[in-house]
Amino acid sequence: MKSIIGHCNSSIASLKLSEDLLDKNTLILGEEGAGKTNLASKIREFVIASGIPTLYMDFSDPAIDEVEARYKDEHFFYMQFEESDAFDAAFDEAVEARKHIYLAVNPSHFSNKRDVKSRLSQTISKQELLDNYYYFFHEIAQLGGFYTKFEDFLMYIFSMINMKKFGLTFLSQPHEIFENAQLKLLFTFLFLGRCSNANYYNTSELKNMKRNQFFYQRRMNHKTLLFNDIRSDVVTVDE
Repeated sequence: MKSIIGHCNSSIASLKLSEDLLDKNTLILGEEGAGKTNLASKIREFVIASGIPTLYMDFSDPAIDEVEARYKDEHFFYMQFEESDAFDAAFDEAVEARKHIYLAVNPSHFSNKRDVKSRLSQTISKQELLDNYYYFFHEIAQLGGFYTKFEDFLMYIFSMINMKKFGLTFLSQPHEIFENAQLKLLFTFLFLGRCSNANYYNTSELKNMKRNQFFYQRRMNHKTLLFNDIRSDVVTVDE
């Protein structure tokens, strides 16, 4: 199992994925070209090598020939979501076989009403998945009101976290919603890549981040009466 995926820029230490990642949640933020999918693919490889099936949801809804080659390994099992009984049957069969599913999804399948649970949410919240699968949520490239329009999407993800046995990785471009303190507490690992359009305390550093460079933070899980310790570093992920 390859657990070393890069190095820390301020020391000789390696950037190493640990077993904690398997049942904790990871947030990857950065603009297009920051190296998010390179990092996510390495996490996916680590999860697969750990014997856990994966459900990778790509909300750019790519055709199979549009999926990045890095994902098309011997485990790659492509499906495109549709609201049909035929899809449900094929999806259930893939889950039963513990396939590593790469699911292309048009986000319009999520409900835009808070009190309506979409068929998509029902599909990906099946108990068989919650009990056995590690999830990846790969956000669409252009946010364009996605978070405000599709409340079902956020409501589902954040309510689902406490129901899952394993963790999840969420990839997105930077968005003000991730400034929410309660939301941040849902994640143990944070990778923050290049962000040239943000105006935050470390904007100058974020704008100059090279591809595959990230501010990396890990929330420590020591027994303590104090607030949990957070370890930080700048890291470079191998291509």
